Amino acid sequence: MMPGSGGAGQGAKVPGDALGTARAADEVTLGVEEEFVLLDPCTGAVALAAPDLLRMLGGEPGVQQELMRFQVETATPVCTALDDAGRELARLRQLVAEAAASLGCCLVASGTAPYRTPGLAAVTGLPRYRELARRYGPLVAEAGTCSCHVHVGVPSRELGVQVLARLRPWLASLLAITVNSPIAGGHDTGWASWRYPLWSRWPTATPPAVWDSAAAYDAAVRRLIARGAALDERAVYILARLSPRYPTVEVRVADVCLDAGTAVLLAGLTRALVATALAETRRGTPVPAAPARWVDAGLTAAARHGLNGPGVDPFTGQAADARTLRSRLLDHVHAALSDRGDGQSITALVQRLDDLGNGADRQRASSPLPRPRPHSPKHSPAPRYLAAGTSPAQRPGGHRGAWPPGPAEGSGWKDCWAGRRSRVHGRIASRWRAS
Repeated sequence: MMPGSGGAGQGAKVPGDALGTARAADEVTLGVEEEFVLLDPCTGAVALAAPDLLRMLGGEPGVQQELMRFQVETATPVCTALDDAGRELARLRQLVAEAAASLGCCLVASGTAPYRTPGLAAVTGLPRYRELARRYGPLVAEAGTCSCHVHVGVPSRELGVQVLARLRPWLASLLAITVNSPIAGGHDTGWASWRYPLWSRWPTATPPAVWDSAAAYDAAVRRLIARGAALDERAVYILARLSPRYPTVEVRVADVCLDAGTAVLLAGLTRALVATALAETRRGTPVPAAPARWVDAGLTAAARHGLNGPGVDPFTGQAADARTLRSRLLDHVHAALSDRGDGQSITALVQRLDDLGNGADRQRASSPLPRPRPHSPKHSPAPRYLAAGTSPAQRPGGHRGAWPPGPAEGSGWKDCWAGRRSRVHGRIASRWRAS
C-alpha cells in the first residue's frame, strides 16, 4: 500500500491515545541501545576513560564496552510502554554522565567525536575488537562513531524478514530525524550526519534487501562472512537486520540522538513501523516497490541535509521535501501509534524536535565556525553544550533528568541556540542549494 501524503507532520497531530520477544500478538516490545563518546569538557578531545568508567559501574547490566576506549554503550531492558523506555534512557544517561564527571570527562551523544581521534591506538582490548582491527584496520581506525539501535520484538524470523522488506523505504526518514554528527576533525563537514558516509564504507553497511524467507536472509549473511566482508554475524552491519543475539528486528540507521527525547521519538516510530509491517504481512498486503538505487539516494540525502533540505521519494525516485517525507511516515504508522496509545507522545516529541532543532542543528549552533586550527582541540564551549544536551545531570547545578521531558527539556541550549539559529539555518540552506 502506498503511503499517503496527507497531514501528519510538522505542526500536525497524530490521533490516539526491543530487546526481546513480543509477548502477545498485540504487544510489540522494544529496547534501545545508545553509543556515546567521552570528551574532555574544556577542549573536546576524546578521553580514553571507558575502561575506568566501566570498572566504576561494575555490575550495571545496562552499560557495556564499545569498540574504542573513548566510547561507551548503554542498553535498556525490554520495554512494553514507550514511557518506560524513556525513563530507562534518561536513567542510563544520568548514571553514566555522573560516573564520567567523577573521572574528569563528560558524556556526549554525538555521532562523531568533534576532533581527530587516536585511531587504532584507542581500540578496546577485547579479543573480538582486536581481530576486527587486524582484519579491517583502515575501517576500524575511523570507526569510533556512535549510533542508536532500536530492537523491536517479532514473533518469528520468517515474519522478521518480511518486516525488513517493508522498513526499507522509511529508513531515510528515520535518519533525517536523528542526524547528529555535522562536526568532525574540528570543522563542519557539510553533512548533517557525517557518521553515515563514514559507516557506509563498511561493505555490509547497506539497506536490507528483499528476501523471500529467513533461509534466504541467512544464506546472504553466510556469503558475506565467507567472502571476508564481515568477521562474523554480529559484524554484518545491515541498516535493518534480524538481530544475531535477540528475537528482534534491529534498526541501526540512526545517529545517536543528542537528547533522550529524540531517542524516544525514534524508538516509537520504529516500533510503529514494525507493527505496521507485521499487520500488512498478516493481511497479505504486497510489499511496495522501492528500488535499491532510490533507497540509497534517499539515505544519502537524509545524511547530507537532515530535515533541512531535499530528500528522495523511495517509491518514485523524485526529489521531495524531507519534512513531507516525514509526514508520510507519520501517516503510514498512524494506526499503529493510535493502537498503542503513543500518538499523543509522538506528536509532542515531533513538535519538540521542530522547536529545538535536531542534533545537527544544535551542534552547529554551539560550535563557532570556522575553527582557526581545524585538527587541534582548544578551549571551546561546545563540549559543555553537547554534554548538557545529552543529560540534564551535566548542566550547571547538576539537574536530574526526568521523563517525560518538558517542552524545552534539553534546552540548556536555549541561550546559545536563540542567538545563532537564523545564521545556522542560513548556512545550512546555502550549503544544500549549492550542492
